[in-house]
Amino acid sequence: MLSQLYSAAVDGLNATIVQIEINVSRGVKFIIVGLPDNAVKESQERIKAALNNTNYRVPTNQTVINMAPANIHKEGSGYDLPMAIGMLACNEMVAQDMLHDYILLGELGLDGSLRPITGALPIAIKARKEHFKGIILPMENAREAAVVDTLKVYGARNIVEVIDFLNGKEVLDQTIVDTRKEFYEHQQLFSADFLDVKGQENVKRALEVAAAGGHNIIMIGSPGCGKSMMAKRLPSILPPLSLHESLETTQIHSVAGMLPPDTSLIAQRPFRSPHHTISNVGLCGGGTTFKPGEISLAHNGVLFLDELPEFNRTVIETLRQPLEDRHITISRAKYNIQLPCSIMLVAAMNPCPCGYYNDPNHHCDCTPSQIKRYMNKISGPFLDRIDIHCEIQAVPFAELSKMQPGEPSSAIRERVIKARQIQEERFKNIKGVHCNAQMTEKMLHIYAEPDEASMDMLRMAMERLKLSARAYNRIMKVARTIADLANSEKVQIQHIAEAIGYRNLDRDDWAERGV
Repeated sequence: MLSQLYSAAVDGLNATIVQIEINVSRGVKFIIVGLPDNAVKESQERIKAALNNTNYRVPTNQTVINMAPANIHKEGSGYDLPMAIGMLACNEMVAQDMLHDYILLGELGLDGSLRPITGALPIAIKARKEHFKGIILPMENAREAAVVDTLKVYGARNIVEVIDFLNGKEVLDQTIVDTRKEFYEHQQLFSADFLDVKGQENVKRALEVAAAGGHNIIMIGSPGCGKSMMAKRLPSILPPLSLHESLETTQIHSVAGMLPPDTSLIAQRPFRSPHHTISNVGLCGGGTTFKPGEISLAHNGVLFLDELPEFNRTVIETLRQPLEDRHITISRAKYNIQLPCSIMLVAAMNPCPCGYYNDPNHHCDCTPSQIKRYMNKISGPFLDRIDIHCEIQAVPFAELSKMQPGEPSSAIRERVIKARQIQEERFKNIKGVHCNAQMTEKMLHIYAEPDEASMDMLRMAMERLKLSARAYNRIMKVARTIADLANSEKVQIQHIAEAIGYRNLDRDDWAERGV
């Protein structure tokens, strides 16, 4: 007897509908065809144990399972549920009336329980696009899939609930999520606040400019001066995610299997801080079984690289193209996938191996050659792609001991949001551009053209600091953001001067260090 039902395979951020055909005939073999991986092949034992332990009869005849289209690799354990239901349908233990209306997903435990799968959100989006009535999946994934409206989502705890639902004996509760309500309720929840930061007004200003325009920033300073502390508070001053950005970010985390249980949408901008031992694949994505890397998991948020020179140089260099293009293409023998990675890169580092070069309160024991080797771990082309360079000095005890708190994140965030609103209005007719950091060279001539006095200052800065054409563009983007924060329609000389200051980290020191 033949049964047909539907599941789905995830390819990058997209899903493909998989038709599962099961035929039971005379014989004793159990065969799965359609490019299954080992996890799919091992489903036979999980299915048999699950059905036996829930008092359902397992077909003892020859069972052939075909997963179409046959040219797509089928990976993971999410096909357990549809294959088990299909086998029971062949034995007429499950009615086939509704099998064509629903996508089925779920890993089976040996006791028949359903365990969560990855990629539920892109699969739900595909199910709606293909006009399926609904989707049946583990309870832990139900809220994630229920983000997709006009699609009926049913979460089940075990296979028995699914069988009874398909046979009309029991009605599963439809999972309904008020997406907008939950999304806006969780946007203001931050565990860290700039209120705790005392002093460092120049650094907070640089971070405010970076947040307002989506610019990359590097902070250089001695240990304990507050680099990591301030970086971790950056999400609290970033503008809130839009629903579109949230859906895009949630898809990536769904595919990676990194959504917390019972989560519908990611409401806050991601903050990813990988350890410096991370590999190329860990940062960019890929692997034998594809997974998004840290640079994609930080999409629409912040990628924080602490102790930057300690990262493998080849790992850092892989960021050069994604920082420019804001997407990354992973090409392997088995797949070719393009992922978005529109991120704010925030890096922090010490000025030398001991960490105290140019620190007025500590003696530096490093030789000039050691300092040069340490700083040369960061290449010039990579530094050129970072818009704002910021040196940090330790806060004096007299200022640190003051009880007066700093400016709260909420006040800084208000200014950032106003600047972003100006940018959204400016770029409303340009697809894919939402902030100043995303401007092209052509757009700079339209929206950030300097006046004659500003151009003279820029020319002098370019010659003195030996800046590249890319650095010129970065200065203009930052200047445009500073003007937006000041609610100025034109980029003026004071905005250019501040932007140049973010590229001038005491150049005599930098030259001595070999940068």
